[in-house]
Amino acid sequence: MASVAPDARTATHDPRPSLAKRWRYVLATTNPPEGHLDPVSKWLYLTRAGVLPMTLTSAAVAGLVAAYRNASVRWGYFAIAALGIVLAHMANNLMNDLFDVQVGTDTADYPRNLYSPHPVLSGVITKRGLALLAVGVNVICLAIMIVLAVAQGWPVIAFALGGFLLSAAYTAPPLRLKKHGLGEPTVVIVWGPLMVGGCYYASTGTIPGAVVLASLPYAILCTTVLMGKHIDKLAWDSRDGTHTLPVILGERVARRVTQGMFVGFYAGVVALVIARVLPVATVLVVLSLPILRRTWAAFSQPKPDVSPVPNPVWPLWFAPNAFILTRRAGSLLALGLVIGAIAKV
Repeated sequence: MASVAPDARTATHDPRPSLAKRWRYVLATTNPPEGHLDPVSKWLYLTRAGVLPMTLTSAAVAGLVAAYRNASVRWGYFAIAALGIVLAHMANNLMNDLFDVQVGTDTADYPRNLYSPHPVLSGVITKRGLALLAVGVNVICLAIMIVLAVAQGWPVIAFALGGFLLSAAYTAPPLRLKKHGLGEPTVVIVWGPLMVGGCYYASTGTIPGAVVLASLPYAILCTTVLMGKHIDKLAWDSRDGTHTLPVILGERVARRVTQGMFVGFYAGVVALVIARVLPVATVLVVLSLPILRRTWAAFSQPKPDVSPVPNPVWPLWFAPNAFILTRRAGSLLALGLVIGAIAKV
């Protein structure tokens, strides 16, 4: 099987890597580079910017579906909305690390601190500093929400607050959705109807039901990354009393369910093409089938005791495999939408 991520030793081969190499390393592995953390590397590491491509793709789907449907798009508002959901994702990552360390979930021997040093436990930042960053980013998101709500109407507030409340409740007491098997459905809602639907509404002032349907295949694919991560953490979560969906289903069933979600993505795209919700060109997602084959093989077997390939995010195994498929298939989905929009014009 191909390497699930760049070799963690890459950064140590060059005694003085350039800033660009350091940033690429953080984006590829979510780990901080060795040595002094420059401000950009520190920000990318703290916000776990390596997973932001999923959110950027959701924004792209919203804008490109609008273009394909010949909607009246105000691209300035679209750009502001896209920035808003990226910042919201960053804020969510900051809050997750803060809440999980406060309630005692994230400890020195928990996977969160093993695949990437926890920013608080590793001493990179204090809990107070992390909280201030989260508040600061959320304040910017609030300002964006107000601007778009004034321009396009109150539904912007519903989309924004819905995303914030679900994201915060994912780890924050008292709900802690992740602890009760509700974290995975939350991702489908946030990365689909809320992100795609919210960006679409902010840029067009409308939200047709077809757009909500168009958001679901990619949202399901994004959720496979979380399913993979929770399967990777199953042994720790079950001992901790965190009942993620894989803990409830069991490891083997959870792997099969995730494989079913892979199928659901491709089947969903084809069905929406037949229904003329998505352009024919989006069937380009089938070009990611070679990666699906490798990912499927990984999910067909229990997690290995040690990573058989260089893997800087070990003990994560299923999650990076699902992420690579999500990144490639999502890019092809966006490309198909670009082609479809151009052809329709």
